[in-house]
Amino acid sequence: MAKLVNTWSGLAIFCLILLLKGLIVQVESKAFFVFGDSLVDNGNNNYLATTARADSPPYGIDYPSHRPTGRFSNGLNIPDIISERMGWEATLPYLSPEVRGRNLLVGANFASAGVGVLNDTGYQFANIIRIYQQLDYFEEYQQRLRGQIGKEQAHKRVKESLVLITLGGNDFVNNYYLVPYSARSQEYPLQRYVPFVISEYKKVLQRIYKLGPRRVLVTGTGPLGCVPAELAQHSRRGECAKELQQAASLFNPQLVQMLRQLNHEYGKDVFIAANTNQMHMDFISNPRHFGFKTSKEACCGQGPYNGLGLCTPLSNLCSDRNSYVFWDPFHPTEKANRLIVQQILTGSKAYVYPMNLSTIMAMD
Repeated sequence: MAKLVNTWSGLAIFCLILLLKGLIVQVESKAFFVFGDSLVDNGNNNYLATTARADSPPYGIDYPSHRPTGRFSNGLNIPDIISERMGWEATLPYLSPEVRGRNLLVGANFASAGVGVLNDTGYQFANIIRIYQQLDYFEEYQQRLRGQIGKEQAHKRVKESLVLITLGGNDFVNNYYLVPYSARSQEYPLQRYVPFVISEYKKVLQRIYKLGPRRVLVTGTGPLGCVPAELAQHSRRGECAKELQQAASLFNPQLVQMLRQLNHEYGKDVFIAANTNQMHMDFISNPRHFGFKTSKEACCGQGPYNGLGLCTPLSNLCSDRNSYVFWDPFHPTEKANRLIVQQILTGSKAYVYPMNLSTIMAMD
């Protein structure tokens, strides 16, 4: 009889340990929310009538399913890799019908290819989720979360979450420099346009703060003039397009300064600046150091540098995606995304300011 009691006691303790382990995992796994453009969209535009889509091959050729998912990548994008490295479940696109039940606890991805800080950015793509609509969806998400786990727990889940936001590049590529003499370029010289975009971006980030999150990772633009699409149009010998590079060189430092001001106003390090421009420039300056064959030519495309038009089943397609910095005329390969995430996780203050993501996780 005593042996039977000991057996049951041991089984109960074992079950309790498993339960506690499950609770620890649940507590340590933060909700993750993603806002922004095609660099972080994981499929929302699949549900929209828009030309800004990545839902046909060869997109997704290296994704686990080997099928296009709506990610503008050969495989995983930056939020996927952050979730993977953190040991979290990957977020789903908010428009997916699977965002319900326990999936709400994971978070959601609200990003939409083609959007910018400004509402008129990406107008040529028709139906995309402008940034304030993304934030409206975030409010709607929180209402749904409160209905599932209660007001207090929902508030706590959002407050302790991690947010990633990627905006700004399209405000230049698909707005200011989209066509010669664009409306915005006629309205503002570049030196005034950049502060205008920054001031509007500040309003977006202030609204995110009001909606509850207290850790927001903000990426800068990449080297806009060095992507294959711009090389194809403006470069003779592979040199980066000067005007777009000037835009990036103005935008990124002003973004960091604005984030510092916000943190000072809030009295805490809410906003973390990720210097993705420098991360990309490292690849471009010395691609072979990172195991790349080229940083100028896209893996998938056509024309000079494979930078013209879209990546389609009829495009040129490289056999070794790990040898290329760029997957298509605008977007990095999964390998480049992995190197970017590594810097976000462990990089110095030159890459992630005021602290990297590993430090944030240890503090929180």
